[in-house]
Amino acid sequence: MRAVIQRVTKASVTINNRVRSEIGTGLLVLVGIEDTDDDTDIEWLCGKIVQLRIFNDSNEVMNLSVLDVDGNILVISQFTLHAKTKKGNRPSYIRAAHSDIAIPLYNRFVSGLTQLLGKEVGTGEFGAMMQVESVNDGPVTIIIDTKNKE
Repeated sequence: MRAVIQRVTKASVTINNRVRSEIGTGLLVLVGIEDTDDDTDIEWLCGKIVQLRIFNDSNEVMNLSVLDVDGNILVISQFTLHAKTKKGNRPSYIRAAHSDIAIPLYNRFVSGLTQLLGKEVGTGEFGAMMQVESVNDGPVTIIIDTKNKE
């Protein structure tokens, strides 16, 4: 699994001109799933995301997690995070999981984050054309890949 995590002051996802989910202070998480991903990737990534200390403490030092600031999380599926661009100019998405594998993993990922966060996590809609808006705070953007845990 590959995730792009952005610290935001607000974020939303719109589908067919309707806001599906929106959050205030928290994390916008774009997640891409590979065929080789499994529940160990989900568990590790969920734990990493909710404990990631990227929010400022009273000394303006990034020392607090989304849990510490009672923030929210918005998760958007994004298979393009696994684009291969080595050859040519048209990206290949061969590493991205097909929907029969990706959807159940995505749903378990959202459930895992919801459980660890202790409140509902906002989502887009898997496979839908979405418009995602965010105000990146900092800006702070972190990329995590479960295949590169060390």
